[in-house]
Amino acid sequence: MSPVTRRQFVQIAGLATIAGSHISAAAATEAGTAAAAMPSDGAGAFDHVNSPLPLPFDTRKLAGLSERLLQSHWENNYGGAVKALNAVRSRLSQALADNTTPPYLYNALKREQQMRSGSVVLHELYFANLGGDGKAPAKVRSALATAFGSFDTWETEFRRIGQGLGGGSGWVMLGYNHGLKLLENYCLGDHATAPATVTPLLMMDMYEHAYQMDYGAAAAKYIDAFFVNLQWDQVAGRLSMISTG
Repeated sequence: MSPVTRRQFVQIAGLATIAGSHISAAAATEAGTAAAAMPSDGAGAFDHVNSPLPLPFDTRKLAGLSERLLQSHWENNYGGAVKALNAVRSRLSQALADNTTPPYLYNALKREQQMRSGSVVLHELYFANLGGDGKAPAKVRSALATAFGSFDTWETEFRRIGQGLGGGSGWVMLGYNHGLKLLENYCLGDHATAPATVTPLLMMDMYEHAYQMDYGAAAAKYIDAFFVNLQWDQVAGRLSMISTG
């Protein structure tokens, strides 16, 4: 696989950093000219406004995942996260301009920003890797077999992590760890726990809102439906943009 370019790394690996790493942009801001970096300067960190991305598939055509569920998930959970992120970003700019805001209150907003950022990014990755026929291409199967011993071993672990999150909250991530140079599956307890230096390749939402409307507490049946509808071409595209050497 070809080495990642700088632009590709920013577009793809940056998602993992936003979603879960604990490296905060606030640290750089506080280390010098924080007072000058006001939203009136047009700084994207403060005045950027997110808009929901449309679903990349026809919600009427996914097997085992109803149109009602998918539309609610996109509108209420993902859409709600987008609105909340924009609101938190606005509050941060106001709090930074107000010298009376205690640092501990500012950091509470930063923690909320991290959670909402993770929710937005991870939901976008999740919806993008749905809408397919569930058939993994040979190149992806080979990469996973090399990393896990067999494709079936990878799938077994991925499913088991999801089953362990059933009835609770979190995400299952297949990702490439640039620090360790490994393809691994990860268990994310919330929107802000993705490991550092990991590029997400495949995301499965295990919050109850992703399946309860169709399956109640039967999380395993939702996982089956998720695999049936996997858009593996999206996963293959993400994988092709990194170097696993």
